[in-house]
Amino acid sequence: MSSDLLSDDERHLATLGYKQELNRTWSGFSNFAISFSIISILAGCFTSFGLGWNNGGPAAIAWGWPIVSVFILLIGFSLSELVSAYPTSGGIYWWAAKLGGPKAGYYTGWLNLIGLIAIVASVAYGCATFLDLTISSFSADWQAGYSLTRTFWLFLGILAIAALINIFSSHLLAVLNNISVWWHVAGAAAVILILFLIPKRHAGVGEVFGTVLNNSGIFGGSTGIGFLLFVLPISAILTQYTITGYDASAHLSEETRSAANAAAKGIWRSIFYSAIGGWILLLSFLFAVQDVDKVSAGGGAVAVIFAQALSSGWAGTVLLISTAGQFFCAVACLTSCSRMLFAFSRDRAVPGARLWSTLSRSRVPANGVVLVAVIAAIITLPALVAVDVNGAPVPVAFYAVVSIGVVGLYVCFAIPIFLRWRMGSRFRVGNWNLGRHHRWINAVALVEIVVTSVIALFPTAPGGIPFTGDFEWKFVNYTPLLVGGALILLWIFWHASVKKWFTGPKTTIDLPPGAGAADVPAAGGRG
Repeated sequence: MSSDLLSDDERHLATLGYKQELNRTWSGFSNFAISFSIISILAGCFTSFGLGWNNGGPAAIAWGWPIVSVFILLIGFSLSELVSAYPTSGGIYWWAAKLGGPKAGYYTGWLNLIGLIAIVASVAYGCATFLDLTISSFSADWQAGYSLTRTFWLFLGILAIAALINIFSSHLLAVLNNISVWWHVAGAAAVILILFLIPKRHAGVGEVFGTVLNNSGIFGGSTGIGFLLFVLPISAILTQYTITGYDASAHLSEETRSAANAAAKGIWRSIFYSAIGGWILLLSFLFAVQDVDKVSAGGGAVAVIFAQALSSGWAGTVLLISTAGQFFCAVACLTSCSRMLFAFSRDRAVPGARLWSTLSRSRVPANGVVLVAVIAAIITLPALVAVDVNGAPVPVAFYAVVSIGVVGLYVCFAIPIFLRWRMGSRFRVGNWNLGRHHRWINAVALVEIVVTSVIALFPTAPGGIPFTGDFEWKFVNYTPLLVGGALILLWIFWHASVKKWFTGPKTTIDLPPGAGAADVPAAGGRG
């Protein structure tokens, strides 16, 4: 080792094989803030509300959100223990490689990258949709009917602005994420108050917790056993998609002070507070519904609820609050994804790795930021195709990108959680750990991930069911095609080439075998 003075964080990072390259300027609050911003109840609760409404109705949302949130919190606890032990930008990929070897790390890293890119795409596209709605609510001349092309151009503009912010200042990112937390708290509270005070009528408790709908068109709209097994479960994706991306706390751990504790708390706390705030926010939507049939006719979009219950000015205010929150979320998602790409490329696991792992003068992976934004735009191109289900506009392509994000992220979470569970007491825990509770927490988390990942592959419209008379490609949930195709390609590349040279994480510091923090010089002393 050199004689440089190292902080405790740098010593810990050195024991994992890395020198400090990124700026470690983020506080514990900033680390929590980025995960809270990416979860963004002002994004997921608004943009994917239709998944819950059309596949179960108010009852599915009111009961489903808190139930699914509990299981997601258990997943978060499992990841918190892992990041405390291994606070690196590689996050999930690094943990899998450490615990299961290069092959586990390779597949985990690619699933994580695919999931994160899909999340960037879905959040930015949702932001574009709500920006279009917001402008139209304040300007009658803006929108002569909804325009997919106009929305896509707004989507590209949002991606570009988010990329520029990410490229030019890591300090600005931390500031924006801190602002984002308070925007989400104050903004959500403002939306709840508006929907509580302004509408002349509110739905009853029985209507909210007891109304069941099947607007998917599957099973002819019935709510029998087929609905319970194949339609109602899709409503869970509303929660599963909204409360995701909290692995950002891990990806930013190399830029966070006291990361072994701060990043661990950042993960589970962002889930916990988002779960509570999101449920209250969703209930405010449901109690504000004036006409259930008209909401269904509008595709289950929250904008229809606001138009029913509020004047155009108040509806526009609610949409503006959500749009701003979604923009903060898009910026944070791009940050998280680019850091994961940086770490994965640093280990030469991505084609063109040297380019994506190169840091700019401000020590930001600028090339990686641009690459993520470009791929996010490409995978969202099917959103240019108009789709109607039962006469209502339904964003099938958007829901597909949502499902890709859910499957990619949660399956990659499952791999290191399983490997940690299998190690049992042999796992060397960090400062924040689950103790003996890891046995049942890890097991329940794994079951939930498997069930949800299967649900995310379900078609969301009858026209998307293969081998039926109504089948059309524009209705297809292309999650199985994209994720499945990616896994097949990864399998081919692994056996044809990658396994011959990929050895997992490549360290930038050489320590003697078995060396620990005590072997690395501490701050205030010299080695």
